[in-house]
Amino acid sequence: MPYGLYMSAEGALAQDQRLSIIANNLANVETTGFKKDLAVFQARYAQGIEDGQVSADTTGIDNQGGGISIMQTTSDFSQGPMKTTGLPTDMAIRGEGFFVVEKEGQNYLTRAGNFRLTEQGQLVTQQGYPVLNDAMSQVIISPTAGPWDVSETGGIRQAGTIQNLALVMPQSYGDLVKHGENLFRPLADTEPLPLAQRSVASEYLEGSSVNPTTEMVEMITASRLFEANTKMVQTQDDMTGNLIGRLLKAS
Repeated sequence: MPYGLYMSAEGALAQDQRLSIIANNLANVETTGFKKDLAVFQARYAQGIEDGQVSADTTGIDNQGGGISIMQTTSDFSQGPMKTTGLPTDMAIRGEGFFVVEKEGQNYLTRAGNFRLTEQGQLVTQQGYPVLNDAMSQVIISPTAGPWDVSETGGIRQAGTIQNLALVMPQSYGDLVKHGENLFRPLADTEPLPLAQRSVASEYLEGSSVNPTTEMVEMITASRLFEANTKMVQTQDDMTGNLIGRLLKAS
């Protein structure tokens, strides 16, 4: 394959992957606590270097670069906008930290505080996963024990007792992997959020961190780059075809 054709195809593939990421962000503009994804691009070595045929220190035609590719997708953990709902089961974390929920015997982290109560008084996510307290047991709010409220540090107060919501932080945001359903799976142990840093807003929700205007601009840019690369593929294919045709005529 002509090298220019190869590089243009790689560029088109990278922009296609970028468009998929942007489209997913836009689809979650209204998702509570959603953290948008970012495509991380990296320049590639020439194919001969990646295949180990030549050294990375090589100069000249064997080290002309290999275009770009998306090396990873990372999440932007910036705080989303806060909006009031008036529902006591809605909670939003101000600043850092994650709620802890249990799914199929494993703990996951989330910023989505649009919880609900079951008939038995169990605090659960919209998908029905139990919300955990700082003892890593399920939060139960008794339907018969009277009114309850949530303190600014995330303590659920009812009938003179307090059970603190589990609020944790990963050792690094790089330890978190998106699991789906607005959940993150921690790859390493998490740490409880210190009391001085715990801040929970009752009857509020954290909105999505996606800015639709910014994402639309990114989508237009990626679309134009994808189109430019595909046109380059077509142009180089036409040039190769014309060259072969001339050689056949000359022979």
